[in-house]
Amino acid sequence: MAREFDVGRRIGETPTVVEYERGLSPGRDRDNRRRAGEGRVSPRAVTGSGAGGRLGPLAGVRVVELASLAPAPFGCMVLADLGADVVRVDRPTPVAGPLAAPTAGPLQRNRRIVALDLKSPDGVADLLRLVERADVLVEAYRPGVAERLGVGPDTCREHNPRLVYARMTGWGQDGPLAHRAGHDIDYLAVAGALEPLGRAGERPHAPLNLLGDFAGGGMLLAVGVLAALLERERSGVGQVVDAAMVDGSALLTAFLHGMISAGMWPAPRGGNLLDGGVPFYDTYRTADGGFMAVGALEPAFYAALLTGLGLADEELPAQYDPNGWPRLRRRFTDRFVERTRDEWAEVFAGLDACVAPVLAPTEAHRHPHNAVRGTFVTVGGEVQPAPAPRFGRTPAAVPRPAPNPRRDLLDVAAVLAGWPSRS
Repeated sequence: MAREFDVGRRIGETPTVVEYERGLSPGRDRDNRRRAGEGRVSPRAVTGSGAGGRLGPLAGVRVVELASLAPAPFGCMVLADLGADVVRVDRPTPVAGPLAAPTAGPLQRNRRIVALDLKSPDGVADLLRLVERADVLVEAYRPGVAERLGVGPDTCREHNPRLVYARMTGWGQDGPLAHRAGHDIDYLAVAGALEPLGRAGERPHAPLNLLGDFAGGGMLLAVGVLAALLERERSGVGQVVDAAMVDGSALLTAFLHGMISAGMWPAPRGGNLLDGGVPFYDTYRTADGGFMAVGALEPAFYAALLTGLGLADEELPAQYDPNGWPRLRRRFTDRFVERTRDEWAEVFAGLDACVAPVLAPTEAHRHPHNAVRGTFVTVGGEVQPAPAPRFGRTPAAVPRPAPNPRRDLLDVAAVLAGWPSRS
């Protein structure tokens, strides 16, 4: 296996993780007091101060989140990272088991929590009290469940016509599969996003649950909520946002559909330009068992790739000659295996070749670029991705750790005390 990435340790000006958690940058103004809109402010340059002092472009937006699994919590994490006050509604007695709704970890950061029994009249009444003063409600039940509980969009609209009611599901609110179970891999499969993934001659390969749950799910949910909030500024009323992972997964294939229509995706899986079918857009094993990622599509970057590999003077087939690709792949494979991943990273550090080391999630924060950018932050002793994107005038705060249900549970009255009526 490759050693954990350590190139950054040999660069004298690379700051420590602690410095970047404090928003410090070598050779820069270390107090981050910049005029509005100027330069780049690290998300760690400021700290939040609870619900009344949230920072970020969504400060003042109130979100009620009914506790659920991955996609909706990720969407709510994005909203909370950007300053929204997200109150998660847990069950009074958490469901046990490996697929129970998590209460800790990065997806649950920046929350406040209450516990309500939505199968009881009192619990429903308390939730509707929150709804009356909220801007957004997020639920991830199967279609019809919220209505049966008495907290569906029509009921909530009666209590708050301005409410944005966001619904996160796999298959959407209607259609033949709407009431069926599913997971990320199923939504990708039906959306046409799974079939293209994988090596030539092999079965499709599930890309973790990044595409359906998060890119096509939670991120789609966040975009829908933001669009509905913006539209509300014009109309004065809220609306239902139907965020379905099958829709979002299909949306992610828009570029691929364009490539197919243009005749630029002619081969089966694993035989095209961006799926590992060409030798200059692929990964290669290194001497220590690590990998390098190569994306040298353009001639200039391809020339730099050959320079870095020491092949610039060798008689090789033309870059875009398919008949020569097997030979190119063999040469690249033979060269990359001669050095370790970090040695190749140093070779290509000074070349604009679109070549990068393949880093594990546990080591990515050590890469010099990520350290300088503050791409990762330590929250409660745990390294996590930092809030994104960056805002020049209203930067996001340092994320707060996920609340502890045993210690940080609030009652509804405490939340409402900080959410004065806007009527």
